[in-house]
Amino acid sequence: MLDFRSIETFLWVVKLGSFRGAAARLNTTQPAISQRIAQLEREMGVKLLNRDHRVASPTPSGRQMMVYAEKLIGLRAAMMAEIGDRSAMRGVMRLGVAETIVHTWLPRLVKSVNEIYPNLSLEIEVDITPNLTARLLAQEIELAFVVGPLSASGVHNRTLADYPIGFLASPSLGLGHGPVTPADLARFPIITFPRKTRPYEVVREVFDRPDLPPIRLHASASLATVIHMAVEGLGIAVIPDAIVENELADGRLQLLDTDLEIAPLTFTASWLASPDVIAVERVAELACQIAQSSLAVDAPALARH
Repeated sequence: MLDFRSIETFLWVVKLGSFRGAAARLNTTQPAISQRIAQLEREMGVKLLNRDHRVASPTPSGRQMMVYAEKLIGLRAAMMAEIGDRSAMRGVMRLGVAETIVHTWLPRLVKSVNEIYPNLSLEIEVDITPNLTARLLAQEIELAFVVGPLSASGVHNRTLADYPIGFLASPSLGLGHGPVTPADLARFPIITFPRKTRPYEVVREVFDRPDLPPIRLHASASLATVIHMAVEGLGIAVIPDAIVENELADGRLQLLDTDLEIAPLTFTASWLASPDVIAVERVAELACQIAQSSLAVDAPALARH
């Protein structure tokens, strides 16, 4: 008798193109994957996969099987989501997170997932958006909170929040009293997101003006490092205001008054279309609710600085 585990295994072998990838996705071993596929082929009475050159590809019968496998797995996920207890949503979800989210509302999301889905575990990877996008498309993570939306084929996006970018400096730089011109800003090193990210390129372009001297642009993959450097007076941080609420509140940083504007960063929850995507969509929805409520709480506090 066919079982869902074998069908799910077959689906992921085809999607990932290898037994090894399916084993990692399903948190098991390659021999176990081989055994499930062999059992499924015996029960169906046909060969479902070609195993040439270490790449698993579906046979004609396998392509037909994929149509039904996706429907069955999708229906099972929908049934469990609508009828089953929340505790029935179980397993491991691999989550990629941009560091801005880590410094704002990620702890609240983890706490909520623990409470609402007690049998769902999160494996969290923190990285820059380009790297997380590549890992999502390679199906090495299931859900990504990144600067988006992502435009790749098959990717679903849900807007989380827009984060305004501020020019932030230590009071020791003497820039916190009155308007600050672009020339005033250009006198100091600018500290921001790492190279190969959209925010870095935007900051570089903003200061690429003939009336300004060449700027010293310091880039770091660690926002904690950017904040620390700004607090120590080593330059002006150009990052979202929301991640330095504590530093603004206790006076270690000041939000500078300047007419130099940078468009807010839009963060999205992004994931690949898949028949077994209900858990991902539920966590994405929860993240959206928490992100929006976090902005509503933080906005009045930031407006006072």
